[in-house]
Amino acid sequence: MTESTATIATRFRGFLPVVVDVETGGFNAATDALLEIAAVILKINDGGMLEPVEVFRFHVAPFEGANIEKASLDIIGFDPKHPLRPAIDERDALMRIFREVRRELRETGCTRAILVGHNSFFDLSFVNAAVERCNIKRNPFHPFSSFDTATLGGVALGQTVLARALNAAGMDFDPNEAHSAAYDAGKTADLFCAIVNRYRPVYESWVTR
Repeated sequence: MTESTATIATRFRGFLPVVVDVETGGFNAATDALLEIAAVILKINDGGMLEPVEVFRFHVAPFEGANIEKASLDIIGFDPKHPLRPAIDERDALMRIFREVRRELRETGCTRAILVGHNSFFDLSFVNAAVERCNIKRNPFHPFSSFDTATLGGVALGQTVLARALNAAGMDFDPNEAHSAAYDAGKTADLFCAIVNRYRPVYESWVTR
């Protein structure tokens, strides 16, 4: 079997990688607000290359009693209480993303989604905390496993910072667009796909033994 004939399910042992980025009101997933979330769906194209194909992004209204640190707002650059911010309840945001992920699971024959993120533990911890707060019973993501592009970037490119890893891979990164969930998720998806595709010959050599 080669990657050009493999499906995404066989390539990742039944897992469906989905790139997720969150913007938050701090670093504590249990107490700090989830303010924005984006997810990127990936597919293997007819040429056997992994590529991003669809992005879903939602502004999220802080849950009742959520902590929001001023330092975090200074970084993400928006006011979560602005009247023109199209924020929705975090349960609604998660369910909309989960609906798309479950659809992709059915279409690809994968058994479970696995979160891809830059410093993925951070994003996964906020997703898991929101799932618990909202009492969501069917979370399509693996609860503790993930693909971390900071680690992959360090191994493949010698760079762990997203912007530097992208530059090392020959891709651009606009710091003025950073800390938007959709932009960061899209760039993380580009990096993840580039690394997976770069290691395609290694993958093929192993699976054909």
